[in-house]
Amino acid sequence: MERKIYLDHNATTPVHPEVLEAMLPFYQEGFGNASSIHSFGREAKVALEESREKVAKFLNADPLEIYFTSGGTESDNLAVKGVAWANKKKGNHIITSQIEHHAVLESCKFLEKEGYETTYLPVDKYGLVDHDELKKSIKRETVLVSIMHANNEVGTIQPIAELAGLAKEKGVYFHTDAVQSTGKMKIDVNELNVDMLSLSAHKFYGPKGVGALYIRRGVRLTPLAHGGHHEKSRRAGTENVPGIVGLAKALEIAHSDMQEEERRLKSLTETFFKKVTERIPDIFLNGHPVLRIPNTLNLSFKGVEGESIILNLDLKGIGVASGSACTSGSLEPSHVLSAMRVPGDLAQSSLRFSFGRSNTVDDVAYVVEVLPEIISKLRAMSPIYQK
Repeated sequence: MERKIYLDHNATTPVHPEVLEAMLPFYQEGFGNASSIHSFGREAKVALEESREKVAKFLNADPLEIYFTSGGTESDNLAVKGVAWANKKKGNHIITSQIEHHAVLESCKFLEKEGYETTYLPVDKYGLVDHDELKKSIKRETVLVSIMHANNEVGTIQPIAELAGLAKEKGVYFHTDAVQSTGKMKIDVNELNVDMLSLSAHKFYGPKGVGALYIRRGVRLTPLAHGGHHEKSRRAGTENVPGIVGLAKALEIAHSDMQEEERRLKSLTETFFKKVTERIPDIFLNGHPVLRIPNTLNLSFKGVEGESIILNLDLKGIGVASGSACTSGSLEPSHVLSAMRVPGDLAQSSLRFSFGRSNTVDDVAYVVEVLPEIISKLRAMSPIYQK
């Protein structure tokens, strides 16, 4: 039987068996609409609100500040566009970074067509936003700062509490995309000092198609979707009760063994990095060596195209990625690595290894066994590789 090793957990994760078990009743006997007042609807409503309370607990928020969405992309769009539209009288300026997820970047570009102005903050070689750059960029017309918590491609963790504090001093709303960090590390919206925070269930062993946006009480925000009075009139549409139950259960499971899993994943990535660099020359680490989520390694293999490595690893049953899953197939180098000033040839030769619950030390050993031969073969054919 061919061995299958999945090392692309930042793209998506399998649904945890306990999550699936928690969801199934709400596809069958508990199928009611949470807005209906009969017993079927009330049962669904109870599940919906219990899930809201669970999510709020794990974020240290009030349940009234949790709004369920279809995922990270919708949460980001609602935060960025919603605040911009609701606060247009105050100003038309938004600040973000050059390495954000496209859900934030494209929302900003959309708003620019409506007359808004965006400042895209640069990052250093590790992918970190500079505190002073943000401070200099905030002006009277600024209504929102949106900086991601952990980068999906390189894993670098931003000093969000510090950056959000700067925005607060100026009376500016602060949003963070925490899609890659939620479920992997402790998230406390008060410690982070944020006004809004996005998360997505399928990144932490929950179902696809469901996410949440934390919106601090008092934030002025215009809805994206109009219709019924669902989600306190901020997100119209019948709630995805099975998905929401799954999201809450997945977050509960993630929190139950978070410290142990953090240590285990960190050990796996460190072991992998040590062994692979011992076997293969000319490897470069992209991202911060310490301040990064524990499961993520982004490596450049000099002289070889990343997609060629991916295809060869796939033939060996190993699934990895180059850049973001949302931009796979693009011939352009990663916008994240470009912003970090990684040379073009190294950006094109990058791979993202993102480990997860199913991965073991044996998986690391297998990948370290097959990868050197693949790199050696591809370098031998490469017109640009020189030792």
